[in-house]
Amino acid sequence: MKALLEYLARGMVGAPERVVVRERDIRGVQVLHLQVAPEDAGRVIGRRGATAAALRTVLSALAQRSGERVELEIM
Repeated sequence: MKALLEYLARGMVGAPERVVVRERDIRGVQVLHLQVAPEDAGRVIGRRGATAAALRTVLSALAQRSGERVELEIM
């Protein structure tokens, strides 16, 4: 899932080299931390959070197929 998030985020931003994804496991939940350049934060979040919600939906669907739980935090 980390690789998928990196791929999607790099396609959205103006500075793909500044995309960093870190993952942690907290009580059985995989937490992905997405960090982008400050000027690209709006592109990743989207209007009223629509893009961030879409990213969360895609990650959640993928996690459910493998019986996992995932959360996305945008830094």
